[in-house]
Amino acid sequence: MTPDLNRREAFSYHLPTELIAQYPAEKRENSRLMHLHTGDQSINHRLFVELPSLLRSGDLLVLNNSKVFPARLFGRKDNGTKIEVLLLNPSSEPDKWKCLLYPAKRIKQEQYITFSNNMKGWVYPQRIDDVYEIKLEYKGDFWQEIESIGHIPLPPYIARPDESSDKTRYQTVYARQHGSVAAPTAGLHFSKDLIHKCKDMGVQFTELTLHVGIGTFRPVKTELITEHTMHSECVEILPETAKTINKAKAEGRRIISVGTTSVRGLESFWEAGKLQSGNRWTDIFIYPGYTFKVPDAIITNFHLPESTLLMMVSAFAGFEFIRKAYQVAIAERYRFFSYGDAMYIEL
Repeated sequence: MTPDLNRREAFSYHLPTELIAQYPAEKRENSRLMHLHTGDQSINHRLFVELPSLLRSGDLLVLNNSKVFPARLFGRKDNGTKIEVLLLNPSSEPDKWKCLLYPAKRIKQEQYITFSNNMKGWVYPQRIDDVYEIKLEYKGDFWQEIESIGHIPLPPYIARPDESSDKTRYQTVYARQHGSVAAPTAGLHFSKDLIHKCKDMGVQFTELTLHVGIGTFRPVKTELITEHTMHSECVEILPETAKTINKAKAEGRRIISVGTTSVRGLESFWEAGKLQSGNRWTDIFIYPGYTFKVPDAIITNFHLPESTLLMMVSAFAGFEFIRKAYQVAIAERYRFFSYGDAMYIEL
């Protein structure tokens, strides 16, 4: 019997802990790929390197070119106490950032924090929920210093400290725009060589920018999913990108979204029968019952139980089909979440 899809518990499943990938595949394209076809409800098992065989000339893949930055900064207060600051996104004033603090003990007055000889910061006591503001003072180039002293903010289910290899592996090969605190993980499976192979067979690529926020890991706590407050993320779609996608749509070519972040960006900018360009925040929440406007296929990883991302793919492929696919994935020992395997879902 199909459960009530308005309830969070409908999207729950049991995942053995050992199936949560702690490291990526040795080579990006050597991860496994589950191929789902909603038309005949078929499930096939492949490797990601075989993706070109599932594509055809004229297909348009939409990538999210946002770049994960080393947003975890370790510093010391004036009294020598250690503190961790997780930068979230820039505030409205220059050099001010929204941030989280660990330990999360409430700050009652301005706190001066030293991160390095070249970077220091003032944390203000005012906060919204657990989010504070910090004003950073630095010498030289901001991003160069962040890359030097910062740590990659690995997801909470990766139970190990970040390593130097994470700065490249928890990053897509086409990442360009600094701003994400979590990777658009479907893109992690693409190597430069695989992209070239796709292009050689006539597959086209275009890019948007959606900066992935910490809210992507926020669990749904309400029993009814419609009562969940969806987090916001900043999206930019350039006029040339919108033109490319609209042209492909008009010509009947397939739009293939690489990742749920690309889906979120595309669906947020579809207005009056076409994709618009612009730069704005979106809080779109996609769950079963939603009618998709843009993608004909989605490449995505396996998502956490009861997560908004699982709800999105269930809306795209159908709840029962996704539930069956996840059961098969667990039985076949697929690797889950950010560093895990992928699925290719086509209508």
